[in-house]
Amino acid sequence: MRLIAYADGAARGNPGPAACGAVVLDHDGNELRRIAQAIGRGTNNEAEYRAAIAAVRAALELGATELQLRLDSQLVVRQLQGSYRVRHERLKPLYRELDTLSDQFVRFSVDHVPREQNRRADALANAALDGKEPD
Repeated sequence: MRLIAYADGAARGNPGPAACGAVVLDHDGNELRRIAQAIGRGTNNEAEYRAAIAAVRAALELGATELQLRLDSQLVVRQLQGSYRVRHERLKPLYRELDTLSDQFVRFSVDHVPREQNRRADALANAALDGKEPD
C-alpha cells in the first residue's frame, strides 16, 4: 500500500515549547491519520524531525509498504537525502531513528514542499502548541 504523509514541526522560541503535526493520506487524498502532539521543549529542527518520525510511524501502523514523505523543512529533507550532514548532536539520534524507520518500507522518498502545500500539518502542529483540539 502506497501512502503520502505531510509533516511539520513548530517551536515557539528556539528552543521553546514545541509540537509536531502530520497527516497521512491514501493515494486518493483521503485522510487516514492525523497527528497533533505537543512534544515539550525543543528547537524547530527537533520538532521537524519528531513530526517526520510520527508520520512515518503512523504510515507503518497503517500497513504502508511505500511512503512519500513531504516536508517544508529543507534542512531535514536534505539531511535525509544525504546532501547535508547531520552536525547538531541533538539531531543525530532523531536522524538515525528516522533512517531506521524508513528502511522498513519497500519504497521510501522524502520531498521538500513549499509551506503553502503543508498547511494541514502546520495547522495541526500549531493547534497542539496552543493546546487546542485540531479541526
